[in-house]
This record gives sequence, structure tokens and C-alpha cells, in this order.
Amino acid sequence: MKKIMITGAAGFIGSNFVEYMVKKYGTEYKYITLDKLTYAGNIHNLDNVKEKIVFIQEDICDFNKILQIYKEYDIDSVVHFAAESHVDNSIKNPFIFTQTNVIGTHTLLEAARQYWGEDSKNKFIHISTDEVFGSLGESGYFTETSLIKPNSPYSSSKASSDLIALAYAETFKMNVSVTNCSNNYGPYQHNEKLIPHIISLALKDKKVPIYGKGLNIRDWLYVEDHCEAIDAVLHNGKKGERYCIGGHNEKRNIEIAKLILNRLNKPESLIEYVEDRKGHDYRYGIDPTKISNELNWLPKTKFEDGIIKTINWYISHPEYLN
Repeated sequence: MKKIMITGAAGFIGSNFVEYMVKKYGTEYKYITLDKLTYAGNIHNLDNVKEKIVFIQEDICDFNKILQIYKEYDIDSVVHFAAESHVDNSIKNPFIFTQTNVIGTHTLLEAARQYWGEDSKNKFIHISTDEVFGSLGESGYFTETSLIKPNSPYSSSKASSDLIALAYAETFKMNVSVTNCSNNYGPYQHNEKLIPHIISLALKDKKVPIYGKGLNIRDWLYVEDHCEAIDAVLHNGKKGERYCIGGHNEKRNIEIAKLILNRLNKPESLIEYVEDRKGHDYRYGIDPTKISNELNWLPKTKFEDGIIKTINWYISHPEYLN
């Protein structure tokens, strides 16, 4: 039986990935799931699979405990989601992003190196964001060869962790891959994020704040599609490679707000334009040609379908909107 450690397993994407893996692979893997359970981690995200996993509450920055977990469970692959991820929080309290995202990632990699040895075939996937590439104008797309040009403390911390991960692949010949995804949406997302935040406010008939004029553009990726892409990288991704994962669903923030309000039969007068975020990136867009050609992955979920599934999920799980 293969032993996989999934960090950030009680978070949004991590918990969806755990469910995906258990459903697809069953007992082919032993699932060692790890989460510090900060405000953004919710142990109940794993309720559907809790009988089929091992859950450990731990800080990825604690080197001795992380190395002990590698040894105790004989970990032979890692999918690393654990991160501080909210841009606004990184502006208010940037140091914790460096601590968790940079030091935490380095801790996991170094513990893996010490346990697995160099030139190991054991797989380590570092999950990252398209925000490391900075901001796009009206045209063009991010690819694996785009310049690293982060603009927020959050994206800078993720860019740093990307480079550390790739350095371990190059220097120590470890089987490390990095993925950079566009904005995810779907079940279990914390309500600080744009889509569940709008849903929560709209259902309470509260004002929906939108930065600037709402013209900033994001590429939206349904979380299940993202899980399938990570699965492809886990089993067929190449050592030392970066893979960009996008949804082909670019929307302006104001479009998102209006779509959700219309779906919930709420007036657009709830929208309230507020002062723009510091250093607010204008547009993100991903060209997923590499992962499509090399690993035969493409997103399946159209935004119009995914957003309806997402809204309906939150309506049936109101505890996630409080």
C-alpha cells in the first residue's frame, strides 16, 4: 500500500482532494492527512472520509515532528496544500505568510530529503498559485515560462516556496513538481473568499463590497477539475517541472457578483463599491497547454454550471456561511 501525506487537508482544496483520492483510489493508498487547523481549516470538511484516513493536527514548520511523521508512517509521496492564502490578510499581517508558506514548505522538503534521500523517486507536489506571475493586461496568458513577478506578500511567499521546491529538484534530484492554479471555487471554501463571501452576504440581504469598479479579471477553476489535474501530476508529472492549471473561465469580479445576486433573486443594488485593494492585480489568465499535451488534462466544468453547483451547495450547508 502506498502512503501519501496530504498537508492542508482540512482546508478548501485539500479536503476536496482527499475526498477525490479516497473515492478514486480507495485502499490503494493510506492517507496521512495533516492540518494545523487554523481559522481556515475545518476538521468537518473531512467528515465524509474520516473513517478512511489518518488525521494529524500539526504545524508544518515543526521540523522534528514532520520528520517523525515521515518515519512513523513511511511516507512515500506528498501533496502539499498547506498555506496562508488570503491576500488581504497578507497585507495586514505579512510575516505569518513567510513563516507558513516559505519556512513550512522548506521544512517539508528538507524532512523528505533526509528521510527519502537524494535522487529519490518518491513524489512531492507543491501546490501554488498563478499569482506568482504578477498581473496581466487585457491580453496574454501565464505559462510555465512566464516571469516570476509577485505583487503581494502572499504571492511573494508562494513564489519563494515555488523556487525552493524547484531547487530541491535540481540540486538534490528529488522528484518534485510545482503546480500553479487559477482561482478555485466549489464546496468547502472558507467564506472569506470572494464567491462564498458574496453568497453569504446576499442571503442575509447585506451590502456586497466590491473593490474599485469590479473590473479585475480572474480565471476560475472548479475545484474538482483541479483535483483531477493534481492527480495527473502526482502519477505522471515530471521531476523539476512546473504545470499551470487553468479553468478557461475568465470573469470580472463585478460579473461574479451580479451572477450570484441574480441566481439568488437579490437586487444588484446590494453591490457597494469600496476603495481598491493595495497592489490589486488586474488580470490573471492561464494557458494550460503544457498539462493538456503532456498529461492529457483539460478542465471539464463550465463556469455557468460550476457556479450553480457551488451556490446550491452553500445553500444546503449554511454553516459554511456564518
